[in-house]
Formats: sequence, C-alpha cells, structure tokens
Amino acid sequence: MLLAEDLLLLLLDDSTGRPVTDGTKLDHALAGAVLLELTLRGKVDVAGPGEDVRKGRLVVREETPTGEPILDQGLAILDAREGSKPANVLGKLARGLRERLLAGLADRGVLRQEKGRVLGIFPTTRWPAEDSSHENSLRATLSGVLVQGLTPDARIGALVSLLAAIDVVPKVVDAPDRRSVRRRAKEISEGAWAADAVKMAVAAVNAATMAAVTAATASTTATN
Repeated sequence: MLLAEDLLLLLLDDSTGRPVTDGTKLDHALAGAVLLELTLRGKVDVAGPGEDVRKGRLVVREETPTGEPILDQGLAILDAREGSKPANVLGKLARGLRERLLAGLADRGVLRQEKGRVLGIFPTTRWPAEDSSHENSLRATLSGVLVQGLTPDARIGALVSLLAAIDVVPKVVDAPDRRSVRRRAKEISEGAWAADAVKMAVAAVNAATMAAVTAATASTTATN
C-alpha cells in the first residue's frame, strides 16, 4: 500500500464509504502523502543551505521511476516544478488524486464502488470497505503508537504527522483520552523518528496543508 492509500482508507467510513473529514483537508493531505512518500524513498527533498535550489524549496534528487503510477505522476509534477515551495505544489498533486486512489483500491478488492442518486436526481458514489484486513492491521499499529506509546517507524511517523496536520487523529484511533492522543501525535510529528530532511518535508507539508485549508475556508466564508 502507498502512504496515500493508507491515509485514504483511514479517512473513509467503512460502512458509509464517505470521508470522515472535509474534502479540502482530505485532498491536500493525500497530496502531502505522495510528497512525503517520495521524500522517504529519497526521490524528493527540501533543499538546505548552499544548494542550487533555494533553502526550503523542493529539489528532485532521483528521477528514476518507482514503478508506482501514482508516485511517478507525482514525481513528474515535482520535477517540472523543482524549486517551488511545498505549499505551491500540493494543489497540482491533489488534482484527480483521490479518484485515482479510489479506483485503484476498488480494482484490488479493498473498496467497493456503489453508485446511487440523492432524491432520485443527483448522482452520488460511495466507497465502503470490501476487505478491511489491511486497514484493521494499520489501525492496530497506530493504536500501539498513539495509545500505548510504541516507537513508530518512518512510514508510520509520516502517516501520524499527516493525520495530525488535519486534526483527525481522534477520528482514526479509539482512545478514552482524546487530548492525550492529540498530544502524542504532535510529539511524533516533531520527534526523532526520521532523518532531518524528512522532518523538514513533514513540517513543510503540514504547514502547506493548513494554509490551503485556511484559504479554502476563507474563500467559502467570503462567498456566503
């Protein structure tokens, strides 16, 4: 499973097949997951001092395809926009991403596509769980990290950071103390689970995600 696929499964209600969070947050977090996975694989980085690309901007370290269409499309987008701020590429990465991820998970029998109509007029599509085995295992791992205090690996650390960035951790992990789980997620986001370059990317993605959500909220408020 890709990091973005794991994130999407966690943020879909298994029964209703609908997202448990706002669509803007979801789409930007999915884009962030693609960026972080490429960073974890050593394909993309955030530039440091003394590089050709300005510090804090995105730089492509390795252009060789991964063999994963979702990641390779993301890599091509980032290669064409090298030197951009992370906040300025998430929108491009997000375009059509959720739909491609949903279709891929349905093709593999993880989700089930259900089409219907609201009020008998407006078409709608839901994506309930078909096979929850992977998601259940993932939730158990997250519970171990967030509730029991186990140490995450880089992949789980990145996933927790994305969940924390859009404030959905209590919706994903069952815990009697929601504040404690949020606090633990924040500690992981800022912790030593990954190399400095990856932590820089996590911080940049989190900031970009929140900026995009804030901008979308402000735009919605202004039109009402």
